Amino acid sequence: MTSAKPRPRAARVGGTLAAYAVLVVGAALTLGPFVLSVMTSLKTPQQFATEPALAAPSPVTGANYAGLFTNGLVDFGHSFAVTAAVVLVVLVGQLAFSILAAYAFARVTFPGRDAIFWVYLATLMVPPVVTIIPLYLMMSEGGLRNTFWALVLPYVFGSPYAIFLLREYFRGIPQDLIDAARLDGAGTWRILTWLVVPLSRPIIATLAIITVVTHWNNFLWPLIITSRNTWRVITVSTASLQSQYNGNWTLVMAATTLAIAPLLVLFLVFQKQIVRSIAITGFK
Repeated sequence: MTSAKPRPRAARVGGTLAAYAVLVVGAALTLGPFVLSVMTSLKTPQQFATEPALAAPSPVTGANYAGLFTNGLVDFGHSFAVTAAVVLVVLVGQLAFSILAAYAFARVTFPGRDAIFWVYLATLMVPPVVTIIPLYLMMSEGGLRNTFWALVLPYVFGSPYAIFLLREYFRGIPQDLIDAARLDGAGTWRILTWLVVPLSRPIIATLAIITVVTHWNNFLWPLIITSRNTWRVITVSTASLQSQYNGNWTLVMAATTLAIAPLLVLFLVFQKQIVRSIAITGFK
């Protein structure tokens, strides 16, 4: 009887070791490309051509990063500013319009409310690539191609996913709180701004993080709607480097590293909110 006890313990230890081994392999596969990108960006083109890819840069050089901001063909600093402006405008618009629409669908009674919501939500099943040509034609006919507004207008008025996420959270707020606020004389706007929004900070933070990451990495629509350097976002600038400097991968890796650096900072600063957002979106 006593000799059978170590077996389950050994099995548990073996299972734990196997799980950690899988996690280590997964972490290596996930982080490996980022580490390789940083290492390559700190090498000279000669080092990259003559040394193994996994060799550490010796000596370390920052010439590739300096070249991104001094090169006349690609102004990376300008691309950073354009991308930040696009993300900021889209973020403000997404939060404002999505909150208003979600509250209307969740708490305001009007004819056809649920039917309109489910028809709108059904657009989630339409692949975004299907709408690119109609959007392009609309922007071209309106004279907005190669403008800042062409980059933000398709996204600034909310999205089905954002409205659905907020609506489900708003519906979870107890109706007694809203009724009590109405008895105290609060109107719809005051209830939304002073009661619903403060109680919904976790889901609003979740939506903000998702919006920033999505539109910082947006590539296809900016590539199609802009053909000049004036409104070129950072993803398009990085892609253009791959074609202009196909042999200079150290410069391309420097651009890639700079492109993902703000997202890494965002994760380090808001990691608790990001983990919470994963739990919230997974639960919803």
